Amino acid sequence: MTTAPATLIGVDFSSAPSRAKPIVLASGSLHGRVLRLDGVQRFATLAAFADWLRQPGPWLGGFDLPFGLPRELVQHLGWPTDWAACMDHYAAQPRPALRDTFAAFCDARPAGQKFAHRACDGPAGSSPSMKWVNPPVAWMLHAGLPLLRAAGVGLPAHQPPAELQGTDRLALEAYPGLLARELIGARSYKSDTAAKQTPDRLIARKDLLEALEQGRSRLGLRLKLSAAQRDALADDARGDTLDAALCLVQAAWAATRPGWGLPPGIDPLEGWIVSA
Repeated sequence: MTTAPATLIGVDFSSAPSRAKPIVLASGSLHGRVLRLDGVQRFATLAAFADWLRQPGPWLGGFDLPFGLPRELVQHLGWPTDWAACMDHYAAQPRPALRDTFAAFCDARPAGQKFAHRACDGPAGSSPSMKWVNPPVAWMLHAGLPLLRAAGVGLPAHQPPAELQGTDRLALEAYPGLLARELIGARSYKSDTAAKQTPDRLIARKDLLEALEQGRSRLGLRLKLSAAQRDALADDARGDTLDAALCLVQAAWAATRPGWGLPPGIDPLEGWIVSA
């Protein structure tokens, strides 16, 4: 059993944060099977978030952004198949060039099989990490992963144990949609568009919060919220704060599992989404 660090975090990431759409970080602590939400922070710039990442730990975090690309894509493009070298190459490419490269890859493939997928996409129900629109997860990888690496954060799905020695800040790839679907099915609970921030979505957020507080997921953890926190999470119609809390729950589950709950034999080039 892994010993949970004093601080657990969940991060709803944006590749182009602003005051209206910040990066949201939820922090919490585990008390038996109860996960207490201790606070929420928001970062309106990538630089502000990078400053936070460089602060001392210890913490274990679940981050809603991909940490790797599909092996099929990397091999097709002739990019390095060593994860660190591949990410160095990827981060050095301008986004217009990446978009053209990915579009050409997709255009050459049959309908229904346009994108390459990672092994974790199926069980997680996640978008392919090469997707550059709706949602632009390729840009989240491009913007976010270099910040983690520059801050010296350990990435257990991609680095051998020897490289993690002495690292007390550890990041796992999380996906809030995986846990949300388990608890409320395919119901939509958020929208960035004001006209789509409907009463039905508010009810879905409240139902999702109730399920989290009652510990109804297979992860076996109950989220402990104050009345004010519950209202704040329900009232965020964009769902960013709730998504950060969902990532926090996934990180807390990983903290209780051997090897952070990562399945044996995962491809370090691709990585894995925690709890998938």
